[in-house]
Amino acid sequence: MALLQVNDIHVYYGSIHAVKGVSFEVNQGEVVTLIGANGAGKSTVLNTVSGLLHPRMGSVEFEGHDLKGVAPHKVVSHGLAQVPEGRRIFLQMSVEENLEMGAFTQDRSTIAPGIADVYERFPRLKERRRQIAGTLSGGEQQMLAMGRALMSKPKLLMLDEPSMGLAPILVEQIFDIIKELHAAGTTILLVEQNAQAALAVADRAYVMETGTITLSGTGAELMASDQVQKAYLGG
Repeated sequence: MALLQVNDIHVYYGSIHAVKGVSFEVNQGEVVTLIGANGAGKSTVLNTVSGLLHPRMGSVEFEGHDLKGVAPHKVVSHGLAQVPEGRRIFLQMSVEENLEMGAFTQDRSTIAPGIADVYERFPRLKERRRQIAGTLSGGEQQMLAMGRALMSKPKLLMLDEPSMGLAPILVEQIFDIIKELHAAGTTILLVEQNAQAALAVADRAYVMETGTITLSGTGAELMASDQVQKAYLGG
């Protein structure tokens, strides 16, 4: 059974049909990526999985349970954590306070070990543990957003455009971290405009165009596809 199963979801913003019958699955231990141009509906799909939006038709199942009507904070309790586009960290709080907020679904006894794990993965955050989050660089804020999500001990980590607005060297660092998380057994659903970087780390991938999935395959298959090369990889 798939860890996450998205079944023929249709999502609207008012009268705008933003996602039109999208279906896909994520299996335990995989990195699955949705690629596509800005406005293709990728983030809408992620926000529907995390409960921020509700499909008018179709369903989202996690570990065999239908998430229909489950509030976003309860979705986190089920084991899904989303790192939103634009990071959305608590800018006035310190790095460590942000991490503590990420553990709101966890028993208090897990907070200190969880923070220690995040600092081991992101040594830069440990150096800045007392620093106000709003004063961090863009790359550091992205690391903090990822660390905060990991504090909830997710079964599925969802990343929405983690490379957005970052310098190439920082993009490389973020994708190295994604590879490390994958190697450690974390299941990841990645939404990303940087198709080359996303396909390089993906076990499987789906291409979205104007609210529908137009192509799917392994990361390597899509990287080699003429259609993907021309549309997204400058081939």
